[in-house]
Amino acid sequence: MRILFFGNPLFGHIIPQLPLARALRDQGHATAFLSAASIAGLLASEGLEHVVAGPETFPDVVAEVERGVGFSLVEKGITPETEAELFAGARLDLGFEAADAAARDWKPDLIVAEAYDFLGPMVGAALGVPVATVSLGPAIPSENAAAMRVRAEDRHRRHGLDAPTSHWFLETCPPSLQFDDFQAPATLLPMRPEAYTGATVRADPARPGSAVATDRSRPRLLLSFGTIFVFPEVMTPIARELLKQDVDIRLALGPAKTRADFDLDSDRVEFVGFTPLERLLHDVDAVITVGGAGTVLGSLAHGLPLVMTPLNADQPLHAGRAAAAGAGIAFGIGQAEPRAVAEAVATVLTDPSYRNAAQRVAAEIAAMPSPTQVAEKLIADQR
Repeated sequence: MRILFFGNPLFGHIIPQLPLARALRDQGHATAFLSAASIAGLLASEGLEHVVAGPETFPDVVAEVERGVGFSLVEKGITPETEAELFAGARLDLGFEAADAAARDWKPDLIVAEAYDFLGPMVGAALGVPVATVSLGPAIPSENAAAMRVRAEDRHRRHGLDAPTSHWFLETCPPSLQFDDFQAPATLLPMRPEAYTGATVRADPARPGSAVATDRSRPRLLLSFGTIFVFPEVMTPIARELLKQDVDIRLALGPAKTRADFDLDSDRVEFVGFTPLERLLHDVDAVITVGGAGTVLGSLAHGLPLVMTPLNADQPLHAGRAAAAGAGIAFGIGQAEPRAVAEAVATVLTDPSYRNAAQRVAAEIAAMPSPTQVAEKLIADQR
């Protein structure tokens, strides 16, 4: 069979789909991603086919929305309406015709799209191809989901297409993190979330870092703000406060920063270039993160307690649910004063309830069907 994946051109939206894509490829099916040119390097590293279509980068979509609303989304923050315009409005306006043409050439039998991607379902409606939706953690809040649905349905009507539908909803959220009032769709299939493993294991010579001291009598912390929100002006003060404690720090630079961007000079700080999360987590005791879905779910899959300092986007959602499960401490946007963050880290390291809760979530994740099992189910349902 031929399976075409869709996703917003953001690492945090593409990476959660990779385990399923690998599983389908390894089972002998033709597998490709349709998305912008900006994720070419990530897909090439995985050996996955890339069908380039749509806006070149996600900032192109942001710029289109900002032209319409007349203000900066970064400065004023993202509302349910502007979020809906980003994912289910402007991106479809800019990308549908090219994506439709490219998909017709590729001839998929099945489309898989992440939950914030409305381009895949629209192409699926145009081609008459079934669609599977991959969740990115807890359910999208109802106000946000309704605003996106209205815009997506409007775009479908403009092109004479049926309303968007999903034949399978692949749920990556463990029960403890889901909202109590979540109404599971009849099409739900649980699928185990995984920390990003990468396709190969190798050092990143472009961004070498100092080797952290090897005294494992000290706790080791991972300070990772994902791939987009790696802001030295935010992370450096936090790291300085953490160094007042007897801890080692592994600081993830993301794909665009180097150690020179951080005013930190300590043999207890290890700087690492863009590295699969799985390789960053194996020997740490706690994680400090902005609360992106991949880092939260990947850390909890390892049973690691979290301190979460959201900055934007859906980070408060993921951070809030992890904190509600007792697996960490979450701050509000703009409320993560460095000293308070360091105190929160000391708390999750010394209060066993946080690690115990994280390990309970890890057990739930381990019990979910693997991407390989879900791939087999999707193909069986197609036959």
